[in-house]
Amino acid sequence: MRRNRIGTKAEFLWAWDVEDISQMNGPLAVQEYIQELIRADSSNIKQIITPPPEVDINVWQYEHLRQFILELNLLVTQLKGLCTAQTCPKMKATEDWLYLCAAHKKAQECSAIDYMIHNLDQSTSILTNIKTYPSRVSINPQNATNNFAFIVRRLYRLFSHTYFNHKEIFEDFENEMFLCTRFTEFALKFDLMSPKLITIPKEALKL
Repeated sequence: MRRNRIGTKAEFLWAWDVEDISQMNGPLAVQEYIQELIRADSSNIKQIITPPPEVDINVWQYEHLRQFILELNLLVTQLKGLCTAQTCPKMKATEDWLYLCAAHKKAQECSAIDYMIHNLDQSTSILTNIKTYPSRVSINPQNATNNFAFIVRRLYRLFSHTYFNHKEIFEDFENEMFLCTRFTEFALKFDLMSPKLITIPKEALKL
């Protein structure tokens, strides 16, 4: 694993070329490869989401979902103090879309910020369940089919709420991270979400 040397200047941190994934070993190789692609050029969506031929498609999707959750936690951090139980008592995108929180025994209304945190926690819990996903180098296709689309649909709602209710935060975050653009392209490329569920207009993305 490559590391930054002590004393490396900020502008040179992680400033190495993307390693060929065929040369990367270990259970975290795919995760590290995806993160290297993002660090190299987060705007190169096509390269980031296109699986190398030697990588199992289910592992590729699994590692991307884990990466999306990591980055969405950063978005939620940006929203704290602005998106509160008082300002956003319900999890909505537009007035036509009210989302119930599925992290409870029975789906119920939550404030938007609680919904986001519960959603991320639940998604993390699903993906880190050792019984369902005992390995990060091989994924049972049935477990991918059962969970990935479910997770994607619910994670997308975090983007929707932010875009329609905290647009400035959305735009600043997207300009830097290209996260919603990458997430949307990923979901559509792998048929994990119906185009009918895409609520954020194309002009708001970095397509």
